[in-house]
Amino acid sequence: MDIFGSGRRRSKPSFLGGIDEESQGEINRSFHLETARDNSEKKDAEKEKQDEEDNKDDASSSSDDSDGEDFLDDSEEEWHDVYTENAKPPSALTVTHVSHTHDLQQLADIEAAVNAEHQTSDEWLKSHSLEYMNLELKDLVDRGKIGRLEPDLKTGKPKQHIQFDAYDVNEFEYKLNLAIETFTKRIKWLLTGSKRVFGNVKGERCVLCVDTSDANTGFGRLTAFQESLIHLVDEQFPEKRGIYLMSFGTDVDPLWPVVRDVNIRIIEEAKEWVMRLKQSGGCNLLKAMKHIYKLKDIDSIVLVLGSVPDQASDILCDYLYQMGVGRSIPIHCVAYDCSNQLTNLTLRNIAEASQGRYHCYTASCEEQIYTGTDISVLLKEIQKAQDVINKIKEMRQGMMGSALISIMNEITTEVQKLPQSRFLPRPPGHDKPLKIEMPKFQPKSSVDWIGQHGLKAKQLDLYQVLAPNAYSYKEEFIPVIKKAVQSQVHEKAMVQFKWHDGTVKNVHVDMTQLFEYQKHLAATVSVYESRIDWLASGSRRIFGTVVEKNVVIMLDLSVSNVNYLVHIQHSLRLLMEQQLANKEYFNIIAFGSIAVSWKPTMCKPTKENLQDAWRWVLDLQCGGSRNFLSAFRKCVENEEERSHKITAEGIYLFTSGVPDQDINVCQGFIEESCGGKNIKLHTILFNVDDYDSNGAIPGRYANITRTAESLRNLAHSSGGRFHWIRETGIIESDDIQVVTTEVDKCLNFSRKCQMLIDNVKKKYKERYHTEQILALPAPERHQRSRISASKQLAIKYEAEDVEEGESRTMKSRQRPSSAKASGSETMLPMRSKDRPATARDPLDRVKKKKLLKSSFFLDSGKTRSGDGTGTVFRKYPAPRPVRKSVAHPTLPDSEDQMTTKEWLRLYSLSKLKLDLTKLVSGPDCKHVEDSVKTLNKQVSANSKVYERQHSRYCDIFPSINIKGTVKHLQLMPHELEDYEKQVEKVLKRYLKRLQWLLSGSRRVFGTVVHRKCAILIDTSGSMVPYMEELKKELASLIWEQLYRQGCRFNLIRFSGNCEKWQDNIQPATQENCHSAIKWASTLKASGNTCTLEALQLAFDDPEIDSVYLLTDGKPDTSTSLVLREVAENTENLIPINTISFNCNDNTANNFLHLLATETSGRYHRCHSDFDAQLFAHKLLTEGFCDAEYPHLPDLEGDDLRKLGQEITLARKYLQQARQYRALYKSKSHTSNTTDSGDNSATARSKISPFVVGRPKTSAR
Repeated sequence: MDIFGSGRRRSKPSFLGGIDEESQGEINRSFHLETARDNSEKKDAEKEKQDEEDNKDDASSSSDDSDGEDFLDDSEEEWHDVYTENAKPPSALTVTHVSHTHDLQQLADIEAAVNAEHQTSDEWLKSHSLEYMNLELKDLVDRGKIGRLEPDLKTGKPKQHIQFDAYDVNEFEYKLNLAIETFTKRIKWLLTGSKRVFGNVKGERCVLCVDTSDANTGFGRLTAFQESLIHLVDEQFPEKRGIYLMSFGTDVDPLWPVVRDVNIRIIEEAKEWVMRLKQSGGCNLLKAMKHIYKLKDIDSIVLVLGSVPDQASDILCDYLYQMGVGRSIPIHCVAYDCSNQLTNLTLRNIAEASQGRYHCYTASCEEQIYTGTDISVLLKEIQKAQDVINKIKEMRQGMMGSALISIMNEITTEVQKLPQSRFLPRPPGHDKPLKIEMPKFQPKSSVDWIGQHGLKAKQLDLYQVLAPNAYSYKEEFIPVIKKAVQSQVHEKAMVQFKWHDGTVKNVHVDMTQLFEYQKHLAATVSVYESRIDWLASGSRRIFGTVVEKNVVIMLDLSVSNVNYLVHIQHSLRLLMEQQLANKEYFNIIAFGSIAVSWKPTMCKPTKENLQDAWRWVLDLQCGGSRNFLSAFRKCVENEEERSHKITAEGIYLFTSGVPDQDINVCQGFIEESCGGKNIKLHTILFNVDDYDSNGAIPGRYANITRTAESLRNLAHSSGGRFHWIRETGIIESDDIQVVTTEVDKCLNFSRKCQMLIDNVKKKYKERYHTEQILALPAPERHQRSRISASKQLAIKYEAEDVEEGESRTMKSRQRPSSAKASGSETMLPMRSKDRPATARDPLDRVKKKKLLKSSFFLDSGKTRSGDGTGTVFRKYPAPRPVRKSVAHPTLPDSEDQMTTKEWLRLYSLSKLKLDLTKLVSGPDCKHVEDSVKTLNKQVSANSKVYERQHSRYCDIFPSINIKGTVKHLQLMPHELEDYEKQVEKVLKRYLKRLQWLLSGSRRVFGTVVHRKCAILIDTSGSMVPYMEELKKELASLIWEQLYRQGCRFNLIRFSGNCEKWQDNIQPATQENCHSAIKWASTLKASGNTCTLEALQLAFDDPEIDSVYLLTDGKPDTSTSLVLREVAENTENLIPINTISFNCNDNTANNFLHLLATETSGRYHRCHSDFDAQLFAHKLLTEGFCDAEYPHLPDLEGDDLRKLGQEITLARKYLQQARQYRALYKSKSHTSNTTDSGDNSATARSKISPFVVGRPKTSAR
């Protein structure tokens, strides 16, 4: 029999967690019923067992002590598990290992979604509310991009403006509609089945308290009431662990005396009890609640009331509140079809007093159902979502294009209430109280610190060290000999050294002393470096060192610093936390057009005062210009401070520009105010952008250099210090400059010490170490040893020179006949320095090749003639080289995706053996000239002296000048003609590759040869005219090179900030290519050029092997800083290929070329002012007649430049080959002329060698 009826066939809605199978619910209910049955049977068995044990205990109660001892002594008694009835299992978070806590917390949300059916609406909204899903109005405002705050020219206050991207707004609205749909489904689920009448009953061990008064069960209402209760018992109670049923009227009528575990039999009894309900008089609710609170092991109460209780609402609520103290038993109050408002009000108060829920059901009025707790909170959430959607609809009235350019009045009013720093990115914990650190010592300025720890203070000045052993150089006139006599001690025992005053002194050098001195210098330099690191850390990096005891901080809050308000506040926070706690007095003055101070006078830097000052700083806003003198006068003309004899000793001006007043007026006033009062003004220049979109920032000079010069003069006029910083670090600091000057002194002294040591070593070497000139050692003579006849065969290898080589060696060792014989037969041996292993013997070129042969000896018994030796030649001399011939290379027609450098390694003229210089530069082509002593002049090889041997070459081959050497041109005319054809073929192939490099996306981006690359795209304000062209070229790059090669890539755009297309590189699939092109089509040009940040963002991806950087100018930061940071960050030697896009700035192009060179990348420049395709087209159509026209344009990219150089070289060789062929014609014409009557020798003497590159007329 199916006792659950239709309730067992319900499915869990999708919004409850995704479990929709009907079988799942069937399994769960069977599991609960079986568990309840087992628990009931186990409980009965335990009771019987407990009764038996009680009887035994009663019989032996008189001997408890002895029994206890026996129990302790009895080790054979078995252990019995302790059973605690209705005990709740401990939470998983209290028994698991600490490493599992994070996983369990992640699982909590999943379990909440699965158990949504057993949750109240409040519990369900913890994981489904608008606040949890970040869909509230404040979350929409946070998605907006804060535009640049611009000053209002009339009021001087900044205009607040928020911009929204259309995609973000549409996505936000879509999520809101989905949330409303989810809330609606939850409400519909709460209105199905028995939940419509009684609500969603929560709890494991429930008490059902039913009102059976005459008012509730009379007038024909009992039948409908019983059907509803049966439906409740049938649908929701089988899932409980225990239930207790009770009806009340004038008196209470429980079904069971205790709470019963749920099983099939209990459910049947509950249904029968419902059918037996009848009218029972009044409605004594207080008596019923007293009876219920006597029960144990219950966790929820379901109170169904259909009439007005007999007791007043206040009495009931007070009683329930007192009984509920210390017990968490919520009451689920149900108003069943009651039109009396007093009943509904009473039940609502009871639910609130017991922290339960209220549910209302009426058959006639549907609206009353929505007043219940579970449904009303969902309706409120729906209303909140609808309000946000309405705000979005109102905001759409100001939408233009794809961004919201204005906000409606309600949001603008809320935005205006917020401080300006709310619209700027803030560091974590920016609004929290200060974490004050007490400095451990009173700091000093670097000038005072160097006075105590400098080289002179520590007696480490080089002149102080050398002074005891330094003597002045003297020169005096001696009247007796009438000559000027000079001191010459330094030439033997001392070293001359230039003193700091310009004089020269003789110094006795103690090597040990100088060695120890250099060690002390190294230790001192490390101390100075530690000082520099300390000065560049914490708040000292921003404000420098605050050394005075009475300090006033002046903050520049002019309108030009609106976008840097958070920077100023954070900088001041660091200063207050780290440097102000040990001062005697301090104050803070903020100035724009009007100067405002934190306190009228300086105060003690207690923790309370510092925290109060920080809260005052957080409320500051920027506005107006820079009225510096107004703020400075507040510091130096405070009469109240003078009356208390308190004077500001140090004034720290934190500003980003020059004052409103004339700089000379300000400087004069500072000198007059600070003179004789020991007041110092220290200026801190916070470097921000020099220009914005509307031009120069007001109240400043044309450039930052003049601004820094003005503030530097202000500080130095009062004896103060100047400090200059920007976001990237310290640019200039007087404190650091003093220390670095002392470091330079240490390095200079160390170099001078090394110079002194070198001079001493040189003197010692010249005096005591004279090198002897040794002769070459005599060659070793190897005698052939006799080998006994008993050995069968002995083989040895030796390399012997040929006979001519041996004779030449012997002659070189003989003493010349013109040498004079000395009295002694011995000669001083000449010292010869060992030649390095890589050095080549200069005589190798003239020595003949060696023969490597093997000699062996045969047994005398096995040979009848000869001396028993044999020789086997293992290596023969190489044959004489033949004359070089013209190669016929073959080049592929298809283009390879590689760099020009790699391509030319395979197909350059040198690799193809078409280098004309090498073809005509062989050793056999040299034109011989020698000197004839009788004629006392150089005689050519074609003279009469050498006519027999060499005249045939000069008559046949023309003479040419190759790199300063006259050689015979041995390539015949037909070979030169063949060479011209081959070079023309190669030249056409070069031009074809040039056209390929200048076509498609390679014209802009060059050739992409890497397979894992990040492409950085400059979208700064200067790219506005080229953005449309860039988007088209970028799409061409993705499809033509990245997709075709199967690369993995990522796109990163950078201007004032950086943005990635994806978090890491993605494969070039069709979907990713379409997505990348869609993302690139939304790019807009604006802002600055943060090249360094973009490179660092690209380096964060460990998978990339190259970076392609496209930009049209220099970065905002220093170019040297970018090069240094890239060199430090590129640990895996990632090449950066730079692309200059329509950039005519030579400085920027040089920086990009240097960046590519330093990282082993390639530099490419996209030109827009000329077309190299036209040059290639003219050459291919008009031929290669002229080597100069058409002229090849200047190609600055690495790939194009190298290929252009090879093309120019090929045209040069082609022109030379044609000129060489013309020489043969000229030679033939000259020979015919000489045969007609001229003297051949005279004609030959008139012919001059042809010089490569000289015009034809000069050659003739």
